[in-house]
Amino acid sequence: MRPFAQDFGYEGPPFVWDPDRRALLRAELDAYYAYLYGLTRDELRYILDPTDVMGPGYPSQTFRVLKEKELGQFGEYRIQRLVLKAWDRLG
Repeated sequence: MRPFAQDFGYEGPPFVWDPDRRALLRAELDAYYAYLYGLTRDELRYILDPTDVMGPGYPSQTFRVLKEKELGQFGEYRIQRLVLKAWDRLG
């Protein structure tokens, strides 16, 4: 990876793997792509979790496995919170 980084002018040490920072960066990218596609905040909420918009009885789920994993690991649907927070900063 060092030659790749150097091609872009980066001469510093390798970045330390940080899963929390990675989640934040991914959330910021997701929010920005949604913005570029012209989505509204409610459309983005629907994509992340249709039941958040349509109610708990809604039969569709978008990222069920991710949501269940994050609820078990973090006690919340973390990526949804991070993406929407990043979306709000764009605005």
